[in-house]
Amino acid sequence: MRVVIHGHFYQPPREDPWIEQVETEPSAAPFHDWNERIEQECYRAVAAARIPGHEGRIFSIVNTLEQISFNFGPTLLEWMEGHAPTTYAAVLGADRNSAARLGHGNAVAMPYHHAILPLSTRREKVTEVRWGIADFRRRFGREPEGMWLPETAVDEETLEVLAGEGIRFTILAPHQVTGAPASGAPGLYRCPGGETIALFLYDGPMSHDVAFGPLVRDADQWVRRTLTAAKGSPKRELVSVATDGETYGHHHVFGEMALALVLDRLQESPGINLGNFAQHLADSPATEEVRLVSPSSWSCPHGVERWRSDCGCRMATELPPQQAWRAPLREGLAWLTSQLHEIHDKEAPLHLREATAAREGYGAVVGASPEVIRAYVLSHALNPDDPGSVVRAAELLELERGALRSLTSCAWFFDDIGGIETLQVLRYAAWAAALAGEEQTRLESGLIERLAPARSRDPAMGTGADIYRRKARPKLPPDARIAAGLGAVQSLVPDPADDPAYTLEAHRDSKVLRHKRTGRGVPCRVTIERNGLDLAVSVTIEERTPLRVRVDQLPERSRLTVADTLRRGALSRLLSSGDLAAISTGEETKPVVRRALLQATQSLERDHSPAACTHVADLAELLAHLGQAVPFDVQTVFYRIWSSGEQRDPALLDLAVKLGFDVTHLRQR
Repeated sequence: MRVVIHGHFYQPPREDPWIEQVETEPSAAPFHDWNERIEQECYRAVAAARIPGHEGRIFSIVNTLEQISFNFGPTLLEWMEGHAPTTYAAVLGADRNSAARLGHGNAVAMPYHHAILPLSTRREKVTEVRWGIADFRRRFGREPEGMWLPETAVDEETLEVLAGEGIRFTILAPHQVTGAPASGAPGLYRCPGGETIALFLYDGPMSHDVAFGPLVRDADQWVRRTLTAAKGSPKRELVSVATDGETYGHHHVFGEMALALVLDRLQESPGINLGNFAQHLADSPATEEVRLVSPSSWSCPHGVERWRSDCGCRMATELPPQQAWRAPLREGLAWLTSQLHEIHDKEAPLHLREATAAREGYGAVVGASPEVIRAYVLSHALNPDDPGSVVRAAELLELERGALRSLTSCAWFFDDIGGIETLQVLRYAAWAAALAGEEQTRLESGLIERLAPARSRDPAMGTGADIYRRKARPKLPPDARIAAGLGAVQSLVPDPADDPAYTLEAHRDSKVLRHKRTGRGVPCRVTIERNGLDLAVSVTIEERTPLRVRVDQLPERSRLTVADTLRRGALSRLLSSGDLAAISTGEETKPVVRRALLQATQSLERDHSPAACTHVADLAELLAHLGQAVPFDVQTVFYRIWSSGEQRDPALLDLAVKLGFDVTHLRQR
């Protein structure tokens, strides 16, 4: 008897498309963003799960991915490769080790983006599947045998595309087929065109009780349920469970420990063979034909309506259904992506050899480094000696990436159009529309018109059109904001770290801001005005009107680098050698600065010269940069000095304002 436990690991792409960085997501606090939070709670946990021993001590640490079937969304792996390399290596290593042990790796592929394929055009289905296969091949070093479908959403055409691309199996919920083999073996589906594909059906009730409890909280009960299912019929040959991978550690704290304990005990159970779907299919090919329920998915009993209509499916069941916004959002983005495809198909033959093949082959590099992407574009460029044509070729491939990203299913899954998931896909739509060049205004107008009927529960959010205009489109021209950030960093840091998306190159008396993925460059001038703990940046793009950019408007990575550099400079300038030594030996910075500010304020009793007042003001500004208000004791000491007959001193008067005092009545005298 074989037992297969499958984990579907996925997070939506979260990068700001203009800067290719994930910026702070406050709802993920205390972590920087949701990727970082879930990586720590779940992904690194399942790759190093603790099996408890005596008195709660650790008996062993195991990579559970070596014992379960799994898939990771390609966009998640793209993030993980750069931000969680140890966990990323454990994922790849688990597949290698399982392939060596079983003859078939545990990893299963996925379409590149988490789109609801029954709602995609055939062209989009083919591209998503081919990109997913190519990305899997690049990362895991082998051909995928199976493919997980986002939300297990399926229809006849989707299976036809999978089978046509050489995918041998997928995994579905039991209600998605009729006539399933009673043995738990895969069913054989015959596509309308004659191709065949195996359909594995997971155990619905057991999978539900793992995903939502109680089994994920009780390893003993989970093992008993599995063994009971295995012995329930003499013909039973496979018991399989499938859940979101985030079940283990994110949705359920210590869920990865329960998983590790279940795997350990099942391995010791006589007659139980822990394996994966590819191994089972090789041993027992699908022979019994099944019929497909189409379209269908694992998370919507209404088929795939959760991603296009007000079907009633929602997260907050205590609230009345109010998802009428889903239909106009689907209509708007489907219209936009169709327009973007037309623009690509019209222009691409002018810049790319075998344009369709170049687009569908882009999946082999879309998640790779900018250098690899540029090499791919050059190898497919119709006019490789024409820099402008090469740039446009790259932009057209990125336009397709933006179009596909804008159909990420998470935008429709939750309860309101005002959530971060919907905002993210609208940002991808805005990015893709910008790449359309002269068509941008028409495309955005058409999208906004279609989003207008999509209304949020929150009146302050307004409609989808309001969200697009206010939040999805950048508030500042992206080129100016990015150039300002890179210019500010270059002015302060002798050898700054590389930016993931752009370079700012020196050219005679100006600079060129260059996008790494496409090679597009725009001339610009960047002027920096430094003032203590602040600086102002003036940016001129292509001889247009100069634009002033504040530090708080810079991209997060640049903003933090600038703030940290200015802060470190202020610390060395304003603190005594004793205070600096205290910080260097581990004392927290904030209390040291508070102490220095109090001491400097007390010194005003002996010396309230302009220089002494400036020193206090600078320390107060430094403390504000550290997120601290002026301390109570500092205000008390200052008021005693200030009110003792010195209120007309101009230096003290200005300092009073800095420390929070109302001086209006004094300035009016």
